[in-house]
Amino acid sequence: MQHLNTIIEDYLPEIIAFRHDLHENPELGYQEFETARKIKERLEKQGGFHIQSEVAKTGLVATLGYHKTGKGIALRADMDCLPITEKSGKEWSSKNPGLMHACGHDGHTSTLLGTALTLSQVTDSLQGPVKFIFQPAEEGGAGGDKMVQEGVLENPAIDMVFGLHGWPGLKLGEFASCSGSMMANADEFEIDIIGKGGHAAFPHKCIDPILIASQVVSAIQSITSRSTAPEDAVVVTIAKIEGGTAFNIIPDKVNLLGTIRTLSEQTQSRVFDKLTAIATGITESMGGRADVNITKGYPVLKNAPEAYRYVSKTLTNAEKPLSEIKSLFPQLVGEDFAYFGQSKPACFFVLGLIPEGQTSYPQLHQADFDFNDQAIPIGIRCFTDLVLNYWD
Repeated sequence: MQHLNTIIEDYLPEIIAFRHDLHENPELGYQEFETARKIKERLEKQGGFHIQSEVAKTGLVATLGYHKTGKGIALRADMDCLPITEKSGKEWSSKNPGLMHACGHDGHTSTLLGTALTLSQVTDSLQGPVKFIFQPAEEGGAGGDKMVQEGVLENPAIDMVFGLHGWPGLKLGEFASCSGSMMANADEFEIDIIGKGGHAAFPHKCIDPILIASQVVSAIQSITSRSTAPEDAVVVTIAKIEGGTAFNIIPDKVNLLGTIRTLSEQTQSRVFDKLTAIATGITESMGGRADVNITKGYPVLKNAPEAYRYVSKTLTNAEKPLSEIKSLFPQLVGEDFAYFGQSKPACFFVLGLIPEGQTSYPQLHQADFDFNDQAIPIGIRCFTDLVLNYWD
């Protein structure tokens, strides 16, 4: 069998060019029509894949060894972009105004495509089906949930599923993960504080929702600082405050928007209750009314212990360009790979992006972020090793 690194290197110029093309032409969740078309055309040209398109509207599933009878394995990448105006200055910057790949999904997709092409050259080594899942709408659209509901982990059945994410906090060649909770419940809340408006010169004749809101915002901070054990990670953030129309008018209402991040269902429920009690209690004590609405978002991403052990063992023993596996402290970001882990044993891991000689890298969701092309062959090697060692 031709050495894997040689196969990867042969495909690498094409895959980097593919990544640049995706970066130039970003598409929002459930609008990834061109992205999916390009992936499908390339895989059809390669041959040997069983392809399902229009899964969860714009998703794509390609399978090697569709009829093989051994254990099944799946690899997943997300395809959608963010509504951010790009400021990276790259030659391949976004051509779509107000849209960009600021979270590296172009890199994830290209890495998965490169993995599919690489493994298509060594199909005799596959003892079971290998699914390549190109998922839409990770950025808030729960595309992972829809793909699981539409049966992408069945027919043929998958026994384990893996995913990766480019990580600006690690150096090239480093990768990290953990067993159990790795990424958070990502929930949203909205609080309408209802008072009684009037002239700003006569506040005693009003119920000032701005004053009430300021007390609520301050008190909410105590959920983390005074109502949460130090070892139990919780974030409650007020991200938007809106109310009022002029300097001399006390409004009737103030609107607060925010997010709650927790790492367990128990903590999630407790924070929900505490937030509601604070908002309603303070508001009512000051003569107003609080309407609190909490919307559950992505669930906790939990890495199955057996899947994490397999990733750790396989990638630790891998040859370069991989270098080191690290333990990742649970992160309070949301990630809809969590839905795959609710259905099958799964493991998510992150891959370093910081180039040699640098100490930092633009963060995810920043306007100057661009996936590091040097991480692509490392990601491909991670994925191919996970597949080829799966039946040992």
